[in-house]
Amino acid sequence: MHEPDKGLRVSLMERGVSRRDFLKFCSVMAATLALPATAVPRIARALESAKRPPVVWLEMQDCAGCTESFLRAYNPTVAQLVLDILSVNYHETIMTPSGKRAEKSLQDTVAEGGYITVVEGSIPTKDDGVYCCIGGRTALEILQDVGSKSLAVITVGACAFYGGWPATPPNPTEAKGVQDVLSGVPIINLPGCPMNVDNLTATVVHFLTFGQLPEVDQYARPLFAYGHRIHDNCERRGHFDAGEFVRAWGDDGHRQGWCLFQMGCKGPVAYQNCPTIRWNQGTSWPVGAGHGCIACAAPNFWERPAYQPLDMEELQLTPPATYPAVEEAQGMSLVTAGVVGAAVGVAAGVAGAVAVRKLTEEKS
Repeated sequence: MHEPDKGLRVSLMERGVSRRDFLKFCSVMAATLALPATAVPRIARALESAKRPPVVWLEMQDCAGCTESFLRAYNPTVAQLVLDILSVNYHETIMTPSGKRAEKSLQDTVAEGGYITVVEGSIPTKDDGVYCCIGGRTALEILQDVGSKSLAVITVGACAFYGGWPATPPNPTEAKGVQDVLSGVPIINLPGCPMNVDNLTATVVHFLTFGQLPEVDQYARPLFAYGHRIHDNCERRGHFDAGEFVRAWGDDGHRQGWCLFQMGCKGPVAYQNCPTIRWNQGTSWPVGAGHGCIACAAPNFWERPAYQPLDMEELQLTPPATYPAVEEAQGMSLVTAGVVGAAVGVAAGVAGAVAVRKLTEEKS
């Protein structure tokens, strides 16, 4: 492992990462953060001189799904994440030391300060938190000690966000999310089941580039990742607007890639960037693979039936586009272009109306 005072760019060069690949990574990060291409040089300059932030990764009541997502990082690879962008000083699953030596790594990092805490899993609070203990201390005690001394806390996954499946009624351990038991320190949530590791990387890159965490929504989720509805970026949106729905698994509509709304897809009320950054090296995502969105980044999503269609009153139907940008084309006046643009906008509105009518007919 390289010396801690080296910048990211130097350590990448030592590992054979070319300048071209480095800039490609910066471009990917800019796109993930929804920043313009002009931000790429700033990200590159910041990362070239940035010192790796020490990271403490705490696993509480969890299934290790977010760790598995972390281990499958590809852009950059997990090796680059651990060795270059992040200095993961403590992570039970992937660190070499164990037992007392592992706990010493944690204690040394906390004593030195200046670290970021990543939390995976919910925090049991019943009976003083005895239902999850690590190294002789409860998860609740560890979080309040380690988290309170952090530069910032990043929660990964639904469980650390609001309690997840351990908090689902009857919730025998009285499991809670990090923000319910910790205060006085910046907390940013990256929910999902599991979280997408690209969003974690982008959050850290934003912190290194701008010296602060990204802007968040009312749930402390970064807007770059959770600021847009899945429904509005879904490749099946056109079928929704045309009233073309899958009615049964394996039917003709399912084989043709029609909308999964009638099969319980929660895309119209879910906010996440799954359709744009995708999973498995950007190759696919649940809806693209033929399964409806279960809104796993939303609070209490485990309590919502996965295959039950949304009620009509929950829908916020908006056309995917209203009026396109008007540009004067050869042989076409601005007036004509405006008329064409209006026609496109009307057509989009009609498509939405068709979907509503077909949905209403199906409900009646």
